[in-house]
Amino acid sequence: MASGTAVPERPGTDARPGKDPRPRDGTGSGARGPRRPGWTPDALVVAAGYLALAVLLTGGQWRHPGRLFHQAGDQILFEWMLARAARAVTGLENPLYSTALNAPDGVNLMANTSVLGLGVPLAPVTLLFGSQAAFCVAVVVCLAGTATAWYALLRRRLVASRAAAAVGGLFCGFAPGMVAQAGAHLHMAAQFLVPAILAVLFRPGRDRVRRDGVILGLLVTWQVFLGEEVLVFLALAAGVFVLGYALADRAAARRAAPALLRRIGVGALVAGVLLAYPLWFQFFGPQHYRGMAFDVDGFRLDAASFTAAARQTVVGDDYRPGLLAPNPTEENSFFGPGLLVLAVVIVIWLWRRPLVRALAGCGLLFALLSLGPEIRVDGTSTGVPGPYRLLAGLPLVDLAVPARLALVCVPVLGILLALSLDRVWAARFSAATEPDTGPATELAGPESGAGGGDARTPTGPPAPAVPVRLLWTGAVAAALLPLTPTPIRTVPSVTVPAFVAEGGWRAYVPAGRTVVPVPPVTGAAVSPGMLWSARTGLAFPAPGGYFIGPGGPGDRAARWGAPDRPTAVLLRRVAETGEVPPIGDADRRQALDDLRHWRAAVVVQGDLRHSEPVRRVLDELLGPGRDVDGARVWDVRDRLG
Repeated sequence: MASGTAVPERPGTDARPGKDPRPRDGTGSGARGPRRPGWTPDALVVAAGYLALAVLLTGGQWRHPGRLFHQAGDQILFEWMLARAARAVTGLENPLYSTALNAPDGVNLMANTSVLGLGVPLAPVTLLFGSQAAFCVAVVVCLAGTATAWYALLRRRLVASRAAAAVGGLFCGFAPGMVAQAGAHLHMAAQFLVPAILAVLFRPGRDRVRRDGVILGLLVTWQVFLGEEVLVFLALAAGVFVLGYALADRAAARRAAPALLRRIGVGALVAGVLLAYPLWFQFFGPQHYRGMAFDVDGFRLDAASFTAAARQTVVGDDYRPGLLAPNPTEENSFFGPGLLVLAVVIVIWLWRRPLVRALAGCGLLFALLSLGPEIRVDGTSTGVPGPYRLLAGLPLVDLAVPARLALVCVPVLGILLALSLDRVWAARFSAATEPDTGPATELAGPESGAGGGDARTPTGPPAPAVPVRLLWTGAVAAALLPLTPTPIRTVPSVTVPAFVAEGGWRAYVPAGRTVVPVPPVTGAAVSPGMLWSARTGLAFPAPGGYFIGPGGPGDRAARWGAPDRPTAVLLRRVAETGEVPPIGDADRRQALDDLRHWRAAVVVQGDLRHSEPVRRVLDELLGPGRDVDGARVWDVRDRLG
């Protein structure tokens, strides 16, 4: 992953006879030692294991292409975004805006989760194998890539034990919250750049600041096109961590601050130049909006969720998680009681290390923030205000979902697990008190990564006795085994009629006109027409869809989908209930007005739960339709002029 190219050797000391024992930390205090190889055979084995696990978890769609992951509406959204990215690459179109959805007004893709950072690299997969294959590949990349990137950072900077790094990376990539997000939200699961950004930001040494700053700016730019929400969380967490570390080891923080600030300055300049136009387009371009399309109070976690089991684990069920999380995708905090107890033990055990204190404070704060404006315990509101209220009005933070702040706890716990396993598994280590010089002053060290600890040497007393190792290893296994993920659940997919899939619509739709799927969904729901569009490579423009946009020409308040048109509301209600209301001349005139607004050429109905009632309503509104290649079709070209 990207982190492998940006991370230098893990600094340390060399106490061999005849060697300079001074720390090799790149600060001028000693000679730089040999660079640790980036991809050794053991690292490739670990990465292959992560990849195999990610493929196993997504097997429901590899084996059954006629199904979607359980949050089907979100998968349809991201399939469409991946198809749009591929079309932008091949057609040299503006990747930040499209009129293929929500015709004729279009969608500001920069203001939505367009995942261009995944869609552009995966364009060959999308073009060759379709949007569904691209989505499944993206999920595999997000899970395995995130785990591999954290393994690389842990192995290169934080721990000496390969096994400890592998366990830490496994948890960071496949924790319950990551698996829950991966089945629906690519922009939240794509965290493989986070370790790379941290590696560059906290690189030991004071040299190569400009180069590091440029790399940092490029990584931040890429992360913006993967998911801005993750970047906001990363910036907040890094700030909290640095503050916590500065309180724990002020001398080291003062020494590291100049280089750290210069890297941030150069990185901000590079990212600012590259992102100036995309961010302007997001906040001021066509179809931009203000605020959120939903109430954040409904997207908070229950405090009891931290000790509960997520649905997609070997001990999980559907009932209790449904009471403690907003929806199956936001089960971000389900760590179980065993892991939380273990984390407390690790923090107490390694409390003397500034890194551990800073990590503990960061994790605890973000766990509290995820509880939202008011803390709820086991489904009951306590009336106690949560610390999230202090951030609720801040720019950018007000666009984030509180429940997702708990995802910051995932790498915190992963690092703590790796540090503890490294302590008991390493062959020999120095039991001396933490030094005041060398790596500990650099916010990066051999065992402390972003905050110094005890510098390892090849000499010293033996590691803990075998019974201690076995006991601790067993405790970690007992805490993690209940969190073992199960394959992401799937549901039946919406059928794409042959009339659409094979291009029969082309004979009906002249340039500048649209295909109107039935119902023309305009809210946060499964949109058949959006899936048709994605699976055909955005071959035709269509109204409606699942996206966030403004309330109307004079209303910039965010809402799901396009402003409702009366005919869309009527058809959606019939599709949901199966009840056919009386249809009069006013409804027929309104239907023609709405179709004229959508610049319709043909109205197409595929398989619906209440297909017959919807067909009857459309026959009343538009006259009898025809069955063509698995779809019901109403040709409205002549009626609209």
